[in-house]
Amino acid sequence: MDPSFFHLALTVKNLPEFEAFYAKHFGFFRARTINLGDDAELVFLKNDKNIYLEIFPPEEDRPYAMSEADGPHYPGLRHIAFSVDDIDEKVKSMGEDAVITLGPLHFDDVIEGWKTVWLKDPEGNIIEITQGYRDQ
Repeated sequence: MDPSFFHLALTVKNLPEFEAFYAKHFGFFRARTINLGDDAELVFLKNDKNIYLEIFPPEEDRPYAMSEADGPHYPGLRHIAFSVDDIDEKVKSMGEDAVITLGPLHFDDVIEGWKTVWLKDPEGNIIEITQGYRDQ
């Protein structure tokens, strides 16, 4: 059997705010909670595309500031991306929650109609919202 993508693991300081943001804007809901003891829990959020976010509580402070624009350019996770039909409509529907860090940018010279914007989630993680991407 071929492997399939299962989840992306994140560590967050404010689980209720993080969970509310992803539920409201990207359709995630709580699929499972595992008690880790000492009032800590591991939470799996899931959307209707069977994409999971595995959410851990922090065990230490962040060693440096979060990146801006389209995410860090050093090795590691750069950003999380979601595809939508209309970026402008999605950003408008997000209201003040859409804290844009870069864009929207058009990539018509690569793919006609490809447009992308980057923004921050409540934890400062960079999210890409894209429309119009197509494979070769």
